[in-house]
Amino acid sequence: MLKRRRLLFSLLAILPVIAIFAFVRVYPISEILRLSLHKWDILSKKKPFIGLRNFQELLGDRLFHEALFNTSIIAFGVLLITIPLSLVIAALIFHRTRSRFAAFYETAVFIPHVVSLVPAAMAWKWIFDARLGPLNAFLSIFGVKPMSWLFDPVLSIICVIVLCSWQALGFAVLIYLVGFKSLPVSVYEAAKLDGASGRQSFWHLSVPMLKPITLYVSVVTLVSAFNVYAQVYVLASDAQGAPGRQVRVLVLDMLENSFRNYRVGYAASEAVVLLAIVLLLTFVQFSLLRDKRAPR
Repeated sequence: MLKRRRLLFSLLAILPVIAIFAFVRVYPISEILRLSLHKWDILSKKKPFIGLRNFQELLGDRLFHEALFNTSIIAFGVLLITIPLSLVIAALIFHRTRSRFAAFYETAVFIPHVVSLVPAAMAWKWIFDARLGPLNAFLSIFGVKPMSWLFDPVLSIICVIVLCSWQALGFAVLIYLVGFKSLPVSVYEAAKLDGASGRQSFWHLSVPMLKPITLYVSVVTLVSAFNVYAQVYVLASDAQGAPGRQVRVLVLDMLENSFRNYRVGYAASEAVVLLAIVLLLTFVQFSLLRDKRAPR
């Protein structure tokens, strides 16, 4: 009887949280799925059911293909930069924990993650400016000619990757630091007695034991990068000031279809495709990085 009361109390305690989560997360997703199957025009009273016609139209949409390609390049570029760099930085900070500047190092790395996206993008836009930017001024010291970083399609994508990696780095370093502090010291002491160097201990002990942390950081980083929007909106505007024209991404394409072209159902189908891609990549990451050792 006591166990039943405790179970009932636990269910009642978490019920408000489940209700809020369902209202904030589950209901919007189900509504997007429903909208993607309709011709949902804001200006029209009739919103007929059209099945998978929106998804069929996506297959031949050149702008959607461009947005999907750019978003994928940015997401995987951010992932490839953030994971190894944050792991190395976290290892350096962890081994300097006895230094009186350790707290300063952690704060300096984490600050970019909490800075607002728009001011950060504006600052980086000034850095990449072709005429007044300090980046071209610095490169000119080495004889490199000024480059139009924000007005070239390829260079613009590189700039967005740099900005997104800079913002994601602080969170990844913080999580890796927590992982380093939880590793057993006895393993490193045993490896040191066996003659292992610091580099060998890092590659053969730290990296394998931090695989769950790497899985979490990679999933969060990739999902966040696939939802890139504000960085592109501010950073990659064209010469006439139109936002995001140089680098078209999925979220920007969805917003244009929804509020400029009034094709809410079509934009919802793009959101469903983005959700499917993120779920698929998350499953792949779990398959590759999860600990496959059998429990003892």
